[in-house]
Amino acid sequence: MSIERKRWFQVAFQIKGSVVPAVLGRTVLCGIFGLFVTLLHYFKQPVALPILASLIPNIVLGLLLVFRTNTAYERFWEGRKCWGTLVNTVRNLARQIWIAVEAQNEGDRRQKIVVLKMLVAFCVAMKQHLRQEPINEELEALLPGDCYRKLKGMNHPPLEIAFWIGDYLQQQYERNMLNIYQLNAMHKLLDQMVDMLGGCERILKTPMPLAYAIHLKQLLLLYCLSLPFQMVGSLGWWTGPTVALISFTLFGIEEIGIEIENPFGHDPNDLPLDAICHTMLRNIEDLITLSPSSESFEARDWGLGARGRESC
Repeated sequence: MSIERKRWFQVAFQIKGSVVPAVLGRTVLCGIFGLFVTLLHYFKQPVALPILASLIPNIVLGLLLVFRTNTAYERFWEGRKCWGTLVNTVRNLARQIWIAVEAQNEGDRRQKIVVLKMLVAFCVAMKQHLRQEPINEELEALLPGDCYRKLKGMNHPPLEIAFWIGDYLQQQYERNMLNIYQLNAMHKLLDQMVDMLGGCERILKTPMPLAYAIHLKQLLLLYCLSLPFQMVGSLGWWTGPTVALISFTLFGIEEIGIEIENPFGHDPNDLPLDAICHTMLRNIEDLITLSPSSESFEARDWGLGARGRESC
C-alpha cells in the first residue's frame, strides 16, 4: 500500500509540493471581486447577467486545460525516461569497462576507477547543465584536479567529460586492452548517454508556445471574472466563496502544468536528480569493490582483502 493511500487526508491538506501558494493570490482576488459584485447586487444594481454563462463554453476551457496539463506531463515523463535510460547506460558501460579493460598494474586500475567516476561526473554535470548552474564541489569530488579546473572554463561540461571517456576507450584499444568489437559496443553506450543529454536539452529549450500560454491565461481570467455576474442572482452572498473555489480549481490545474513542464529544477514536483546521481555513485562504488578476472596482478595487493579474486 502506497504512503499516499495510507495518509490520504494528510496528503489532501499538504501545502508543501502543492500549487496552493502559487494560485492563492489569484484565487483571493477573484473571491474579492465576487464579493464586490455581490455588494452591487445587494444595493439593487443590475449586475446579474446569467447570459455570460455562454461567453466561454465550459467544454472549450476544459479541453484547453486538459491539453495544457497533458502536454506538460508528457514533457515530465519524457525527462524521466531519459534519466532512466541514462542510469541503465551508465551501469552497463561501467560494468563493461571494469570487466573488459585489463589492468596490468596499480596505475591501470586507478585509471579505470577515475573513468568510472567520470561516468557519474557526466550525470552530475548534465544535471547542473540542465539547471543552468555552474559546476561546483559535487563535481570536484568526482574528477582529478586538472580535469576539474579545465572543466570550469568549458561552455558545455557534459560533452567535455564524454570526450575524456571516449578518449580513454580509444587509448585502451590502441594498447590492445580492448578489441574492436568491445570498443564499438562501449562507444555505442557512450553515444546513448549523449543522446539522453540531447533529449533533456530538447525538453528544456522547447517551452510551451507563448501565444498558447497567453491565450489560455486570458480565457481563464475572463471566465473567472465573469462568474460573479452569472451567479450573483441565485447565490447572493455565497457568490464570493463559490467564485473563489471555482477559480482555485481552474488556476490550480493550469499551475500544475507550469510546475511540471520543466522537470529538471529544485521544486518538490521536479525529478529527483540529486537522488538519481547519488544512486549511480553508490552503484559505481559497489562495482569498484569487485575484482574482475581480467586483472593480471594480485588483487590483494591493492587492498581488496580476502574478497580478492573470489567469484560471487
